[in-house]
Amino acid sequence: MTEKALALLSEKKFSQLKELLREMNPVDLAGILEEMPLESLPLVYRLLPKELAAEAFAEMDNDQQEVLIQAFSDKELQEILDELYLDDAVDIIEEMPASVVKRILRQTKPEVRKKINEILHYPEDSAGSIMTIEYVDLKKAMTVEEAFHRIRSTGVDKETIYTCYVTDSDRKLEGLVTVKELLLSPKTAIIGDIMQTHVIAASTMDDKEEVANQLQKYDFLALPVVDQEYRLVGIVTFDDAMDVLQEENTEDIEMMAAITPTGKPYLKTSTIDLWKKRVPWLLLLMVSATFTGKIIQAYESALAAQVVLTAFIPMLMDTGGNAGSQASVTIIRGLSLGEIQMIDIFKIIWKEIRVAFLCGLTLSLANFAKMMLLDRVGLSVALIVCLTLVVTVIIAKITGCTLPILAKRIGFDPAVMASPFITTIVDALSLIVYFNFASMLLH
Repeated sequence: MTEKALALLSEKKFSQLKELLREMNPVDLAGILEEMPLESLPLVYRLLPKELAAEAFAEMDNDQQEVLIQAFSDKELQEILDELYLDDAVDIIEEMPASVVKRILRQTKPEVRKKINEILHYPEDSAGSIMTIEYVDLKKAMTVEEAFHRIRSTGVDKETIYTCYVTDSDRKLEGLVTVKELLLSPKTAIIGDIMQTHVIAASTMDDKEEVANQLQKYDFLALPVVDQEYRLVGIVTFDDAMDVLQEENTEDIEMMAAITPTGKPYLKTSTIDLWKKRVPWLLLLMVSATFTGKIIQAYESALAAQVVLTAFIPMLMDTGGNAGSQASVTIIRGLSLGEIQMIDIFKIIWKEIRVAFLCGLTLSLANFAKMMLLDRVGLSVALIVCLTLVVTVIIAKITGCTLPILAKRIGFDPAVMASPFITTIVDALSLIVYFNFASMLLH
């Protein structure tokens, strides 16, 4: 489809291109527009129907949005902003340069500008920053027929109309009712009699990841957001929650690989920015790895007497790092899903000790057979390596399961305590164990 659209553009068959694009889904259309040459983007965009153009605009890359905003007349910009949902407009404003933001705000209506500024003042990671104020509100004294009349008159500009929220005269949240419940109720039924009164709601200052997890946990299409007085100020919809979860998962993956999150797609991130995000962690891990070197230096004379011990150091360190990574990734994922709490730490440690013993015993038996049959080392050396292997795996599993929980407890992201840090710690501990066993058994 993209190739066909680009071919029609190059051949200047604009009427055919218009017919092709107007039938497309806004998300797919945004993907095609991203492949268009930047100089042709305003021309192609103007071929689209107004409503479709606004929906595709919200899905486009920030750089392309900026190009279009610069190319728009004031009237065109105002038309696009009028068609956008408020939370989409806020997302665009947050990513634009100051000069572009000023122009956008100049073209918005005063009441909309006020609402945008209210959302922009919430902390970046809060529920208030991702909510939309475009929801349908009802009163509990309304009949079902009156409720449908209000939905028809106000719902066209709302992000969702399936779930309607019942508020009092002070906008305090009293309940909710779904369109399904309205359809199945008599026209004369009172909203207060059919609404759900036990409403799960989020606070404006709640962490947006926790709010997204709540939507996922309860399978909601939207979650109401209230202020400290329990007044309804907005809703978080499932599509915004999915964006948050994807963003947080990407951030966790980057942090687990010892990379400071960039917040940009890889191809949109410059070489210098990637260098800035990666090199501090590499320097920190390199410096921390010097402890491993110091331990080896301390036992240098012993290694000179038993050179064969040196050959098994990489295997012991790698196995310890891998074992610790398995435990840490499992625990980090459990923490992010809310399956694990700080109170579970002793249960987790006891379980990991048992798992580690079984894993270590299996590895040591396999390694003992290999060392005796293939490496043909002495019994004492094989015993040292296998004992170290069991203890190393146990230490690695305990370290890998406890550090993420402790990090969460003191307010750090558990993903920081992933493979690189755990590997560095376990490497040092495994060498200490290894050389102490060697000292005891080989004198």
